[in-house]
Amino acid sequence: MREDIQDIYPLSPIQHGILFHALHAPELGLYHMQDIYTFKGNLNLSAFERAWQQLSALHTVLRTSFYWEELEKPLQVVHDQIEVSIEYQDWRGIAPDAQQAKLKSFLKSDRLRGFDFSQAPLIRLALFQVEDNVYYLVCVWHLIILDGWSIPFLLNDVIQIYEAYSQNQDAPLMSGSCFGDYINWLQQQDLSQAAEFWRQQLKGVKEPTSLANLYSQNLSNLEERYEDIQISLSAATTKNLETLARQHHLTINTLVQGAWAILLCHYSGKNNVIYGCTFSGRPVDLPGAELMVGEMVNTLPVHLKVNMDDDLLPWLQELQTQLVEIREYEYYPLVDVQKCSQVRGNLPLFASFVVFENQKTGRFLEEWGSLNISEHNSFYKTNYPLTIVGYPGSELTIGINYDFQLFAAATIVNILEHLKILLENMANNLNLTIQELLSLTEQKLHPELVMLKNQMSLNFDCV
Repeated sequence: MREDIQDIYPLSPIQHGILFHALHAPELGLYHMQDIYTFKGNLNLSAFERAWQQLSALHTVLRTSFYWEELEKPLQVVHDQIEVSIEYQDWRGIAPDAQQAKLKSFLKSDRLRGFDFSQAPLIRLALFQVEDNVYYLVCVWHLIILDGWSIPFLLNDVIQIYEAYSQNQDAPLMSGSCFGDYINWLQQQDLSQAAEFWRQQLKGVKEPTSLANLYSQNLSNLEERYEDIQISLSAATTKNLETLARQHHLTINTLVQGAWAILLCHYSGKNNVIYGCTFSGRPVDLPGAELMVGEMVNTLPVHLKVNMDDDLLPWLQELQTQLVEIREYEYYPLVDVQKCSQVRGNLPLFASFVVFENQKTGRFLEEWGSLNISEHNSFYKTNYPLTIVGYPGSELTIGINYDFQLFAAATIVNILEHLKILLENMANNLNLTIQELLSLTEQKLHPELVMLKNQMSLNFDCV
């Protein structure tokens, strides 16, 4: 083993799939993540850089590169140490509009730059000072090493270290995480048992639940867009949803997924629907997995029957039971899950998926020590047409990340409004049938949504 190499081990199946997509279509920029934080404070730049360097010593994924050429199977290599640098630019003499234009230009050029997977770290940082005590921090990373669940843990660690360094203290003792522990756990799992589970889950699934009737024409020449379009429920509605969820032993995640499944039935005209759902992938029987930093999240199918005469509450409880069962086999790679269905190999298993962010993602922004975070935006692109993202908080926010060459922005806004009204009606009463819930929702639709519904010529009964 070379002197600068600490460890070598295989990729997880999820990492393998990400690497495949990234190498075969680098121009698409899939799984290239950009987080932008605006924060205020008297920043000690030297301490900030040292803190990120120390962070790389704590977590092996930050020192990981990938090798695949002339190998039967790709490998990931953990280096003893790497250099983390922060690009700094002073924009204080530039007008606010020009600052935004420069930020937009930077993000675009960064996406074009991409990543060299054979070079660690696969994370880079840029800091732009826009006022005396106001900064934009751009954190760019690739999903092959980090998932969204990991980011709050990383930021929590780096800020604790920064606070110590900025006060001329030693870095606090932290345990860090070794991604190799997860790879070892994966190699011990019974894949045949997982395959049988997924065969039962996907019995009868022959095609994805299409959203093609929502597509707009002549969008291919539009400027590339990456932002989520978002909508928020009121604090009162969010509180009602949380109260109802607790009373009936449900989660807000289940309510959001149930709402999307019902709309998917409504939009597609099918009462058997399939969508993707992101699972954390942190196994309960792996010590320290809950706090592990790495790419462990997996997107897996949820196959549901939506009968209009079904009572809403028992149907949601069945959905939650199904989600709990999936967690036992969430490590099974999507490419193998698809083989358990009758969907042809050249078709995706689903056309939309739901992500519900880790609760800690929202809270950590309020706890950044002496640096006050005032805003956070994310830019990314997946290989799915439509991604619904739930952001927990005092006001539940729902965002949609979408393929701008398939959907018009107005269509996405209308879908979000539809989803919001559906959740508001859930918050008022879960003792309805699914048909009654949809009928109530239709009564409150804005005129544009009614027009969209009529244009799609969909049957509200989902036969």
